[in-house]
Amino acid sequence: MRAALQYQRILLKLSGEALGPQGYGIDAQTVQRIAREVKRIYDLGVQIAMVIGGGNMWRGADAAATGIDRATADYVGMLATVMNSLVMQDAMEKLDIVTRVQTAIEMRPVAEPFIRRRAVRHLEKGRVVILAAGTGNPFFTTDTAAALRAIELNVQVLLKATKVDGIYDDDPMSNPCAQRFERLSYMQALNMELRVMDSTAISLCKDNHLPIIVFNLHQQGALEAILYGEKCGTLVADVKAS
Repeated sequence: MRAALQYQRILLKLSGEALGPQGYGIDAQTVQRIAREVKRIYDLGVQIAMVIGGGNMWRGADAAATGIDRATADYVGMLATVMNSLVMQDAMEKLDIVTRVQTAIEMRPVAEPFIRRRAVRHLEKGRVVILAAGTGNPFFTTDTAAALRAIELNVQVLLKATKVDGIYDDDPMSNPCAQRFERLSYMQALNMELRVMDSTAISLCKDNHLPIIVFNLHQQGALEAILYGEKCGTLVADVKAS
């Protein structure tokens, strides 16, 4: 028999690339599989907020390198996150998960504007809140948006879903000898420049004592295991007092 849930309110951060078969576009089966993983914890009564990136369609930083104005490129990227969010909403609602999409850029025909108190109320009523369009400002990543929204909504942990089972000292895809960390302090994560999350996002979490868990969403049941306090992935948090 499992112990009690360790977290009752979470923010799940997905990269846009997680939705595409080769990191580009949207694969319906992949979206459905992710929705089923969310369903497992939704049925436990966990309050869930989500932020999804847009890199499977558009990356502002990369587009800016082609000569497009960086602010313009970032706004286009925000629209990509809205498309991903609407697709994820559709997949989850087909599983009887009640959802709301809120956007940092107003587009009322398709989603609510982000209002913190309304988002909190949705969570309290058991609705999954998908937070789209980043922070609504250029030059900020969706990782930073996830950290910001997590703090605003008073979640207990930020769960960063990746393709690997935690943070390594090198790319485990290209280096089979790469070592995985079970736990890091915020400063270690910043100083080692591991590029799992950008420095602004990690600093926000550090300043507000919000733990980050980096895990592999492709590992079935990993998300549920984390909520029960099982060791899964890498924890980034305050240094334990000795």
